[in-house]
Amino acid sequence: MLSVRMQRDQGIGPLVLLLLVGGYVVSGAESSDYSEAEVLPDSFPSAPAEPLPEFLLEPEDAFIVKNRPVQLRCRASPATQIYFKCNGEWVNQNDHVTRESLDQITGLVLREVDISVSRTQVEELFGLEDYWCQCVAWSSAGTTKSNRAYVRIAYLRKNFEQEPLGREVRLEQEVLLQCRPPEGMPVAEVDWLKNEDTIDPSQDSNFLITIDHDLIIKQARLSDTANYTCVARNVVAKRRSSTATLIVYVSGGWSSWTEWSECNARCGRGWQRRTRSCTNPAPLNGGAFCEGPPFQRVTCTTLCPDKKISIEHASHPLAPGMGVAVYAGLVGALLLCVILVLCVGVLAYRRRCRHLHGDITDSSSALTAAFHPGNYKPPRQDNPHPLHPSAPPDLTATAGAFRSPLFSLQQGVNDSPHKIPMTTSPLLDPLPSLKIKVYNASTLSSLELPADMCLGDGEILSLKSVGTMGRERDYHSHTLSREPGLSTSATLGNLGGRLTIPNTGVSLLVPPGTIPQGKFYEMYLIINKWDKTTLPSEGSQTVLSPVVSCGPSGMLLNRPVVLTLPHCAQLDTPTPDWTLTLKTQTHQGAWEEVLTVGEETLSSPCYLQLEEECCHVLMEQLGTYGLVGQSCPPQPACKRLQLALFAPRAPCLSLDYSLRIYCIHDTPHALKEVLDLERSLGGVLLEDPKPLLFKDSYHNLRLSIHDIPHTHWRSKLLAKYQEIPFYHIWSGSQRPLHCTFSLERGSLAVSQLTCKICVRQVEGEGQIFQLHTDIQETLPPHSPLPSGGTCLPSSQVGPYAFRLPDSIRQKICASLDAPSARGCDWRLLARSLGFDRYLNYFATKPSPTGVLLDLWEACHQADADLVSLATALEEMGKSEVLVVMTTDGDC
Repeated sequence: MLSVRMQRDQGIGPLVLLLLVGGYVVSGAESSDYSEAEVLPDSFPSAPAEPLPEFLLEPEDAFIVKNRPVQLRCRASPATQIYFKCNGEWVNQNDHVTRESLDQITGLVLREVDISVSRTQVEELFGLEDYWCQCVAWSSAGTTKSNRAYVRIAYLRKNFEQEPLGREVRLEQEVLLQCRPPEGMPVAEVDWLKNEDTIDPSQDSNFLITIDHDLIIKQARLSDTANYTCVARNVVAKRRSSTATLIVYVSGGWSSWTEWSECNARCGRGWQRRTRSCTNPAPLNGGAFCEGPPFQRVTCTTLCPDKKISIEHASHPLAPGMGVAVYAGLVGALLLCVILVLCVGVLAYRRRCRHLHGDITDSSSALTAAFHPGNYKPPRQDNPHPLHPSAPPDLTATAGAFRSPLFSLQQGVNDSPHKIPMTTSPLLDPLPSLKIKVYNASTLSSLELPADMCLGDGEILSLKSVGTMGRERDYHSHTLSREPGLSTSATLGNLGGRLTIPNTGVSLLVPPGTIPQGKFYEMYLIINKWDKTTLPSEGSQTVLSPVVSCGPSGMLLNRPVVLTLPHCAQLDTPTPDWTLTLKTQTHQGAWEEVLTVGEETLSSPCYLQLEEECCHVLMEQLGTYGLVGQSCPPQPACKRLQLALFAPRAPCLSLDYSLRIYCIHDTPHALKEVLDLERSLGGVLLEDPKPLLFKDSYHNLRLSIHDIPHTHWRSKLLAKYQEIPFYHIWSGSQRPLHCTFSLERGSLAVSQLTCKICVRQVEGEGQIFQLHTDIQETLPPHSPLPSGGTCLPSSQVGPYAFRLPDSIRQKICASLDAPSARGCDWRLLARSLGFDRYLNYFATKPSPTGVLLDLWEACHQADADLVSLATALEEMGKSEVLVVMTTDGDC
């Protein structure tokens, strides 16, 4: 910097020139070395000036999701100060978070500042302009402003502006499915799903997604028949449109005619025929059937052979007297048949209704079936006066089974030839004149039974006698519903066992030690029919499992048993959509809540382990139980249903034809019940049941039939569709629900039926049945149940019922029951097995590990995979137990 100052000394003529160069003052006298001819430079070197601030990081647009605040950040260099200004106003200095550092390369000061913006601040802004913020940075050279960053509240509306609609298109036709996503901030991104799989146009060039989010299928293929869903998502949520069902159909075409057949008459006039089939191509997915007849017939004539040959083969008349013998034989055979029919009728009647004319004097014969005293002891073999010469029954392995229409008490050689009849009375005590002698060691007790009492074979009588050594005894009974495949029973003792009703998913595990030593009980397991016991659903509750009874009720248990129930709640959502409650029925018939999942306390009498398709209930009180549930806001819950299509068994001899569609719970028991019902009605299942998710949305289930070949068939249904009310399905307490489509064919010669049946919940999911059948063709029985299923009860008694040997169980319990300071005890085992939802239940048991192992046995009754248990123990570091399992078990 150059500064020039001139001054005139007092009394001195010449001027003195003062030069200030770089902060130094140079006088004219001192610059005498400079010649007058030299010229001074225009500028002199100086220190470099500080530049304006430059932003290395500017604040970016942000969205507030729900109530979470957003962070805005900026960074500048060189900067002595940085402040935020939002909507024209400076942000309080205390709301800034500042960090300062030195750039190692330039040596300039680097400053970074953060602020937080909340939802409340954004909502308090009035006006048309969005909430914005920007940074202002200072240096000695001046200020610099950053770009504006806008802060908006993110949202996504629930309703689509336009949803895709289902269509039926012919093969190779272009298809347009439209979708306008809900309004949202930021704007939603759109994906398309085909049967729940994301469509990627880069992988399949037949698909095209437009800029307006529409889906175009360039040429419809048969494989494109599917359910299509438009999915919109942003940072807030994800929305799904209603499902659009696209059906690609193929109309039928005739094949070439076959050659004419040979004349069907060997002599004289007959006819020939030729056929063609509607297979070029065959109609698919509701496509039109071929027009015209499938066969043609013309007359033909065949020359007859010489008549003499026919005469030579004429039959000869009967010899004299042979006619009488033939007629006598026929009459005798007819009489014999009548006598046999009468005998069978008498025997059947006597079997159905027999009377007791004598007393039962052998306790072993009663105990073999359904009567087992709780403290029964067989008579000594050295008794000089045995009650009966037959040996006492083996109570540890005796299992009751429905071996005949009448489940009766077995008889000894000295007993009356009649069997004890059945009864419909709930208790035996009120019955007059009932007398049954029962010997237990040296004691005797009796009840009297009138000889004229005849009991139906539709029920089973199970008796239990409790008492000791001549004291007064109480007699109880339980009436078991004799429904094939819906009940089972077995005599169990201290070794325990397992009761299973095949093809229903229902079982009862009785662990070893549950029944006191020396006692035996006739235990039963029953699935109650709809007309017997109905579990009521209150308000928006829905029944999710069959109602199951296990007993005998009031039985003293030393440890919990495990009851397994199938359910139809959809549980694969990331957030809990259900509030599940276990209910039990009192002796008075009323229903009470036992526990609500997730709300257990120390006073809860049960523990419920929930899985995707079933639940396992640890309980110490036998009785009648069922699972109910209701939606947990804000999301509606879904039930898993099955749709089963039935038709009359071929051949059909009438012009009328009906199709029945059942809507049932997606549980093995519900399907088995409908199959048994249709079998009794003469119906057959046309194809495997289809799944359907039924949402708690108060929308009905709509059923409709389409693409009926009107040239040969007509529908008797006047309305366009049928509906099953929402509450009838959601309550779950109705009988199996179904709709019937009644059809009529034009003539008996019509045998081919092609149509389409659509089943969907209004504004929900749906399924389509593509039917192409020959109503005159006898099809083999079709059942989706396991081929090895049986209607007979199934039970396992003693050690054979358990996968884990008792020796290994005892060693695991001894190793894990005692609390460990490192937490390596039964609590860690519960967490490893996934049984840790409410540990306090197990903590109150004498052996928490034993109860956990009982629950593991119930959860793995199908596979009994010891590897999962061994893996859990290995992760816990219990190597000594693993050695035992490897040595004694089959892990």
